[in-house]
Amino acid sequence: MASATEQAKKRVLVVDDSKFVRKTFATILRGLFEVREEADGEAAWRAIQGDPSIVMVFTDLDMPKLNGFGLLSRMRASTDARIRELPVVVISGVEEQANKQRAREAGAHDFIAKSADAAEVLARLDNVLRLVSTRKELEAAREVPEVPAAREAPDASAARDRLTGTLTSEYLVTESRKRFSFARRHNADLSVMALRIDSHREVARTAGKEAADQVLARIAKLVSTQIRAEDSIARTAAATFMVVAPGATAAQMHNLAERLRAQLGQAKLTFGKQPLKIASRVGVASLAADAAATIEELMGIAVQRLDSTPSAAAPAPAAPPAPAAPPAAAAQLPADVEQALQTLERADVSRIGGAATELLKRLHRIAKLIHDRRR
Repeated sequence: MASATEQAKKRVLVVDDSKFVRKTFATILRGLFEVREEADGEAAWRAIQGDPSIVMVFTDLDMPKLNGFGLLSRMRASTDARIRELPVVVISGVEEQANKQRAREAGAHDFIAKSADAAEVLARLDNVLRLVSTRKELEAAREVPEVPAAREAPDASAARDRLTGTLTSEYLVTESRKRFSFARRHNADLSVMALRIDSHREVARTAGKEAADQVLARIAKLVSTQIRAEDSIARTAAATFMVVAPGATAAQMHNLAERLRAQLGQAKLTFGKQPLKIASRVGVASLAADAAATIEELMGIAVQRLDSTPSAAAPAPAAPPAPAAPPAAAAQLPADVEQALQTLERADVSRIGGAATELLKRLHRIAKLIHDRRR
């Protein structure tokens, strides 16, 4: 299956009328992809028609000339199968939930916040590429005549992920399609849970890939011991697992999710003598609560909800209670300010060099201006 790594040097199209947003996403994506930027939907549509190397589109909804809804509509109505099936991720800012639902119905595969960090952007991209690839493989498989089972025994290893021993994403989708259809026919529930290990990249960076892989395998074993015999688990991305539970309600799946997150956060894992902290997040969807026509759509909704779930990790050591802050201190920074700060945090400080003094001067002027206005 084609992952983000395997798609290297293919092109991703980023569409947003904000140059700042385009550059932020382009900086994140250029490690694995070539990036093309467009400032409006009409320019994006021309790019999609004329550039067959584009493998995914990140688009804003509110744009001049042609908005994101119009761009989605043209793509899904195209007579060109390449364009019609191109995965689209909506870059969401302050849009209402109704707009997200409308975009999903128009054919959006996923959503991501404009303030998302690099790890989240790349993880979501990898999830969408894998999901789309799995869907294509399933469609291709349905066109191949079935071979009588007596002629050749199936290769059991093809159904298992080599690292974790869980199911492969292809096998999970194939198996779950039948369970999804059965649940719909009998008016029964079926729930799915997406579990992402947010600390996987950090563990790989600090302790090495071998340690990160061992942690994933141990997490897979832990999750497998917590689910029922009739449930299925697969690794669907580098550090993401999907659990499908026939007959389980959304509430039951949420209870399982919280129990797993608590156990992972408190798990005392080490590599050598180095303690490893595990941070994770979950997204849950159910047939009874969500409008999904296929198991792939239900899985997609669960993955989308990973965004709205804060990452959970082991609790920090107790600290002396701090004085209560006034209500204004709890307010979040404006989205554009937050994005600018995150861009600075991701910057390579070695490239700032002699400009550091000028940067500090400008930041000082901004701080002084804010201080003077509040007096």
